[in-house]
Amino acid sequence: MPTIHVTRRDGRQEAVEATSGQSLKDALKGAGIDEILGLCGGFASCGTCHVHVAEDWLARLEPVRENEAELLGYSDWREANSRLACQIPFTEALDGIVVTVAPED
Repeated sequence: MPTIHVTRRDGRQEAVEATSGQSLKDALKGAGIDEILGLCGGFASCGTCHVHVAEDWLARLEPVRENEAELLGYSDWREANSRLACQIPFTEALDGIVVTVAPED
């Protein structure tokens, strides 16, 4: 089964199994990564699923959409590799992706 490698806010690293066709947010939440809240239900309107994607994975992702970029602009923790996990469709091509949960705003 495809895997997501995630570093939690406290530094713990976990390998999470994911299903192709769900969002990265849903995969992380479903695996018990409780720092990923997704309060808006995945509509890119709350920012509670903010992650930092490892640099070598960024080119494999769909480009950041305007509403995602705008919302990330409000975060004190925005970096060049910031993404909202709800806006990343998980596919087999992302097997092994490495993300870190961003600090809470």
